[in-house]
Amino acid sequence: MTGSTDNQRAARSADASRASILAAARERFAADGYEKATIRAIARDAKIDPSMVMRYYGSKAGLFADAVAIDPGLPGVPVEPRAEIGRTLARHFLALWEENGDLTALIRVGAADPAAAEHMQRVLRDQLIPLARRVCPDPEQAPARAALCASTVLGLALTRYVLRFPASVALTREEIVDWLGPTIQRYLTAPTP
Repeated sequence: MTGSTDNQRAARSADASRASILAAARERFAADGYEKATIRAIARDAKIDPSMVMRYYGSKAGLFADAVAIDPGLPGVPVEPRAEIGRTLARHFLALWEENGDLTALIRVGAADPAAAEHMQRVLRDQLIPLARRVCPDPEQAPARAALCASTVLGLALTRYVLRFPASVALTREEIVDWLGPTIQRYLTAPTP
């Protein structure tokens, strides 16, 4: 019985260590970006030895991928009324960006790190393309239409939350929805040019 209890304690301790590392990594990646964040700084923030970070996650890229495991929840976005899908998606993405600092970290890293870029591509492939197939007039065009939508929302996220362009930051949520909604709508539902 003692061996089983010791194993349970060790598992709980490992789980607590992993949770502490992930929490510290999320904060550090959001604050410093991928390039500047270090395993040592994350370990210090988590109050754990850096070797344990490497033991659990293998590399900084592995830690980043686990720390920013983001699900934008696109399968749950209502596609009806179809004439409002652009505005619906604009609101959905704004809520995601403003409520989840991990997304800002992911955007910062995505342009420079293959692991982060793959994570963003997976979201496009697994969530945005299927949504586009549900609403676009030609499902074969869904990948291109989804990519155009992604370029729009990622462009806004980059200028508003990462680079913090004053004019982009000054826009209200409804102004952004008014500007981006029709563009996203056109990308998803307009006839193929």
